[in-house]
Amino acid sequence: MDDLQNVPYSILRDAYGPPERPARGRSLKVFTSVVASVVFLVSLVGLIVNQFPETGEVPRLSTPTTSSLGGDEERLPLPRGVAEGVSAKSYPSLSDSASYNWTESMLAWERTAYHFQPPKNWMNDPDGPLFHKGWYHLFYQYNPDSATWGNITWGHTVSTDLIHWLYLPLALIPSEWFDWNGCWTGSATILPGRDIKMLYTGDTVDAVQVQNLAYPSNLSDPLLLNWTKYENNPVLVPPEGIGLTDFRDPSTAFLGPDSEWRVVIGSVINTTGIALVFHTTNFTSYDLVDHVLHSVEGTGMWECIDFYPISTNSSVGLDTSVVGPNVKHVLKASIDDLKLDYYAIGTYDPDNDTWTPDNAALDVGIGLRYDYGWWYASKTFYDPVKERRILFGWINETDTEKDDFAKGWASVQAIPRVVLYDNKTGANVLEQPVEEIESLRLNSTTFEDILVEAGSAIQLDIGNATQLDIIAEFEIQGTDSLKAMAFTESNISECIDAETKTSYGPFGVAVLADESFSELTPIYFRVVKDDDGNLTTYFCADESRSSLAPEVLHTVYGTDVPVLDGEKFALRILVDHSIVESFAQGGRRVITSRVYPTQAIYGAAKLFVFNNATGINVTATLKIWELESAFIRPYPLNHI
Repeated sequence: MDDLQNVPYSILRDAYGPPERPARGRSLKVFTSVVASVVFLVSLVGLIVNQFPETGEVPRLSTPTTSSLGGDEERLPLPRGVAEGVSAKSYPSLSDSASYNWTESMLAWERTAYHFQPPKNWMNDPDGPLFHKGWYHLFYQYNPDSATWGNITWGHTVSTDLIHWLYLPLALIPSEWFDWNGCWTGSATILPGRDIKMLYTGDTVDAVQVQNLAYPSNLSDPLLLNWTKYENNPVLVPPEGIGLTDFRDPSTAFLGPDSEWRVVIGSVINTTGIALVFHTTNFTSYDLVDHVLHSVEGTGMWECIDFYPISTNSSVGLDTSVVGPNVKHVLKASIDDLKLDYYAIGTYDPDNDTWTPDNAALDVGIGLRYDYGWWYASKTFYDPVKERRILFGWINETDTEKDDFAKGWASVQAIPRVVLYDNKTGANVLEQPVEEIESLRLNSTTFEDILVEAGSAIQLDIGNATQLDIIAEFEIQGTDSLKAMAFTESNISECIDAETKTSYGPFGVAVLADESFSELTPIYFRVVKDDDGNLTTYFCADESRSSLAPEVLHTVYGTDVPVLDGEKFALRILVDHSIVESFAQGGRRVITSRVYPTQAIYGAAKLFVFNNATGINVTATLKIWELESAFIRPYPLNHI
C-alpha cells in the first residue's frame, strides 16, 4: 500500500489495508465507521476553514429547511445520507408525530405489482445496467438490513425482457478500506470482445469518495454471480481542488479517436456543477483532462453523470462510443441540491473532450428534465439486442421512515424507458416505456369520443383500476377558433391544482380516485392564453388530494409541453398501485407520482375523465388495459 501514501487527500489512518472483519454482525463496523467519520469530519472542517481564513465561513450549497408550524419556527431533521456526503435519501416530513393510522391491508396494497423492487428493505440508484449472454442485468443500491438508507451494497437482478425480474445474490458488499462505508453508484462498460469493466464509487473508511474497479469473476457465467474487486483499488481519488465528498458516480466509458477510453465523473467547485473527464487504456490508471467536459454556474453538485450519443435521423439507439454525422450527445446530471435529473442536448468534440449545448437557455441544471415528478439518479445503457438506449430511474418515497419501517420496504425502480431524439421539435428527447410492458396487458376497454362538458367528470367502468396501462387523447371542441376566443389568463405561468378552474382547463384523467373524490390523483392538461394570443399547454399531476395521510408529500408537479399543430392532447399513463408514471405527447414530458391512498385502494379505486374548464368542452378517446403482475421472484439457483 506504499503507493497510497501520496494520494491527494489527508491520510487519517496509520496504516491502510483491509480492516479485520468482526466475527459476527456489523456492530464493530458501525462503531469503527462512526469513529473514523468523526475524526475525518473534524479534520475536514479544519481544512476547509483554513481555505477561507478571512471569514472562517464555509460556503454552503444548501441550507437546512425550516418551516413554521403553529407559529413556532421548527427545524426539520437533516435528511438521511446528507451527513455522509450523498444526496438526501429520506423525505423529512412535517408530520412525523401525526402519522396516519395505517392498517396492514393499506400498506400491503402500496407494494407494486410490475415495477422492480427488492423483496424488502431499502433501495436507491440503479447501477451498471448491461446485457450479457441472454440476460439483462440491473444492479442497484441496496440496504440488506433495513428499510432506510445505509450499509449500501449492490443488489443484483436479471431479466430476459426488462419486466419479469429475478432476484440474484448480492454482487458487491462493503468489505475493504476503499468501500468500507458503502459501495455506491457505478456504471458498466462493455469492451470489444464482451469483457466487462465495472467502475463504482467507494466511500472509504475515512469517508472519502474514491473510484473502484470490479469485474466478473467468471465472464462465461450468464448470470455474473461473482465479482472480483481489483486488488489495487482505488483506481481514482479526488483530484487536487475537488472536495473529498464531491467526487462520485463514474459514467459508462466511451472510446475516443485516440483509442483511449473516457470516463466522466461529476463534482462541484464552489457552486458550479462540473463534469470531469479521465482518459484510460486499461481501467486501472487514469489521466485527468486539464479542462472540464462542461460546467454550469449555480447548479451545485453534479452526481450520477450520464453521457451518450443519440441519432437525429433514426429511431435506432447508439453505442456509447458513437460519434459522427446526424449524432447529438445528451449530457445528464442529477442535481444534488434539487434532487432532480436535468439533461441537455448538444455537440461533443471528441478531439478536445468538450461538449456544447444546442441551447444555452436549456443547459444542464436550468433547462429540461427527464421527469418532472419524484424520480432521480437515472442511468442509461445501450441495448445491443434491440438497438435502443434504455433509461432507468429511481422512485423514492415521500412518506416517513416510520411508515417505511411499517411496510418493510422503501423505493422502487421506474419502468425502463426507451430514449429517442424528438425530430419534430429538435429540442428534446422522447421517453417511452419499453415495449415489453405490453406483455402484461390483459383485457382492454375502449371509449371513443366521450363528450366531457365543462365542469364535469365521468367515471369509466373498467373494473380493477389499480394496475393499468392507459392511452388517452383529448380534443378541444372548436380548436380552430381557440386563438380567437376572448379568454386570457396571462397570470398563470405554471401548473396549478386540478380544482382551480380556468377557461381552457384543466382536463384529463383522474386515477386512484374513490367515488366521493376524497382521494384522487389527476393527470391533466391546462391551456393558457396570454394577452398576445399565444397559447401554452401545461402538463400536470396533482398529488394534493392523493392521500388523506397528513405526513406524506402533497404537491402539484408539472411543466409546459409542446403540442404541435395537428396534434391531439395525448397521454400514456401507467398505474401500479402507489406509483403513477405519466407520459405526455409521446414522451416529450414525463411525470412520476408517488402516492399513498387510504381510501382509493383495492376495489374502491376508480378511474375518471374530467374537464374542469369553464370555457370549453372536450372529447376524449381512451384505450385501457388491465395489467397483470410481473411476478418478480428469486432466481431458482438450486436448479443450475
